[in-house]
Amino acid sequence: MTAKPADNLSLDMKVQFIKGVGPGRAGVFEKLGVVTAGDLLEYYPRDWYFAPEPVKIEDIKANHTVTLAGTVESTDFQFYRKPQYFEAYISDDTGNCRVIWFNGKYLQGKITPGMKLIVWGKTSQFKGQVQLTNPKFRIVEAEQITAEAFSGPVYPAAAGLSSRQIQKIISGSLERLAGVVPEFFDTAFLKRSNLIERQKAFEWIHNPKEEEQIQKSKRRLKYDELFLMQTALALRRYKNRNFSKALPLKCSGQIDSRIRKRFPFLLTEDQNKVIEEIVSDLAKSIPANRLLQGDVGSGKTVVALYAALVAVANKAQVAIMAPTEILAEQHFINIERYLRGSDVKRVLITGGLTGPKRKEILNDIKSGDTDIVVGTVALLQKDIQFANLGLVIIDEQHKFGVSQRAELRKDTTPHCLVMTATPIPRTLAMTVFGDLDVSIIKNCPPGRGEVITRYISPEELPRAYEFIRERLRAKKQAYFVYPRIIDSEDGETKAAIAEYENLSKNIFPEFNVGLLHGQLSGADKQKIMDQFRRGKIHCLVSTVLIEVGIDVPNATIMVIEGADRFGLAQLHQLRGRIARSSSKSYCLLVSQSANETAQSRLEIMTRSSDGFEIAEHDLKLRGPGELLSTRQHGLPDLKIANIIDDFELLNLARKDAFELVEKDAMLKSAGHKNIRAELGRKFADSLGLVDVG
Repeated sequence: MTAKPADNLSLDMKVQFIKGVGPGRAGVFEKLGVVTAGDLLEYYPRDWYFAPEPVKIEDIKANHTVTLAGTVESTDFQFYRKPQYFEAYISDDTGNCRVIWFNGKYLQGKITPGMKLIVWGKTSQFKGQVQLTNPKFRIVEAEQITAEAFSGPVYPAAAGLSSRQIQKIISGSLERLAGVVPEFFDTAFLKRSNLIERQKAFEWIHNPKEEEQIQKSKRRLKYDELFLMQTALALRRYKNRNFSKALPLKCSGQIDSRIRKRFPFLLTEDQNKVIEEIVSDLAKSIPANRLLQGDVGSGKTVVALYAALVAVANKAQVAIMAPTEILAEQHFINIERYLRGSDVKRVLITGGLTGPKRKEILNDIKSGDTDIVVGTVALLQKDIQFANLGLVIIDEQHKFGVSQRAELRKDTTPHCLVMTATPIPRTLAMTVFGDLDVSIIKNCPPGRGEVITRYISPEELPRAYEFIRERLRAKKQAYFVYPRIIDSEDGETKAAIAEYENLSKNIFPEFNVGLLHGQLSGADKQKIMDQFRRGKIHCLVSTVLIEVGIDVPNATIMVIEGADRFGLAQLHQLRGRIARSSSKSYCLLVSQSANETAQSRLEIMTRSSDGFEIAEHDLKLRGPGELLSTRQHGLPDLKIANIIDDFELLNLARKDAFELVEKDAMLKSAGHKNIRAELGRKFADSLGLVDVG
């Protein structure tokens, strides 16, 4: 028998059974991420309004905040004025009033004659008449011009569901839905933490009577969202430390001395500090789970190789996984450079390795004859079996999904070191990497040349080409980076293939220009990179394929076309491909964007070479979803909290969550059953939590 909307109300009930929804609207809600009654309760308003009591048009005066309700008589968009504005005249039974919105082009077709409109804002005097400028507004049906129409929430709408319809559906079931919301904390904790009851928070967020109720409900719901996320991370950390055992990999003074002799330079203070932290991890039977952050050129690869050689000295195998074949090959080249003449057996595996050679290599890995295996996601293939995998090193960790990383640790529990050259702001490190120990290499080794970064317009390119030509004649090499492989339909964005033709035939015909992009075969990519490393290619035209890991010391020039289309962290990564030697390097950011935000972002690049400072700017400008996708880490999107704006609350939630797991690791006590159940509902599948739910 099909359940009725009123029957067996629970947060897990399908949204279609909520009064006013049904199968048709349930499909629309699903596109909004609302599948259950609980999801509906967490579909928060994007804004709230509290309009004053309406007055008649004949009674309004200048310099007063008023609310008017009436019919739209006429509209007009004054596009030739500076600034542009959208104009509407509304009337009631006492007169009419002019209302304007500056830069209101978006209102064309939205506000039309004949509509019923509520507007509220401050009045002003214009040519002897009272008008409203940039007021808030609400489009209503005639029968909706009641007391309730002047206050309430505004929801993100969708095709087929207006904000008003969503409000009506939620308000119709709000009291009963909020009534089944479980509380997580006792009264004493709520008072101490300045939090209202969870049930009340849901009631107030959807039906506030005053501004203060909105602020109090938002604080509680944001805290809960952050607390649950941090508790899930704390549990994942506890699981790794208490339900898994790893092979202790000891590092004696003799091993340390042998490893350091492999490097033709002294390690930096930062590198030594990080190595000390990693060695301490590896010596334990608790699996290491450490994130190694380091700015471009800081020497992370050397630290990773040190850790790998500690494992090999303990008769354990090492897997080094990179997101692309180019980066995997670069790692292997570096390893070969440092291990030349060594007894350490190492091999590179990519997707192109087939036939008898592959079979031979896999047999050596399975038997334990191979010590270090470098590869891409190809290492995850089922036919690759390790005899004694002791350490997994994953580069550019955020480019892998949780399930991919877990596969390398499926049949055994090796230590895990994950690396990133994308500096991660503290706020992100506490969320997507919240269960890992973090090490940071802040300073680069000495001897790196200065990078001069300039932001130029396309009109300045001819002069830039002349400068680049001089550098090429001086036996230096250059990168030209484009945001696309082929031309866009609008023709506005330069693309790699077309510009390769232009640069090789028209701009630098006397030099050898190469082309590298993701649609080439692995063999072709490898051939082109090898020619570039050996100096046979003077200019390399590419996409973001060269973003990480490419190390060609003689390449000291980079031109990034359409630079406004890249994130700041990505621009910093690209720039890191130059300044790999003691020579001065030059990075030219080319953009024709007139957008002030885009221009200010590019100017930051010209002022700073600190990746962490740049990443903080990027986070503020673009938000966490752009920098690192939380979905890749098994964390659901935040619905109300913001890790930037709510950093103080994030700190509090993290402290409380980790203290909770420390006291009651499996949340077995009766007082924690509601937290446990909610974690099971939200996180059990995505984070693989132990016995939760």
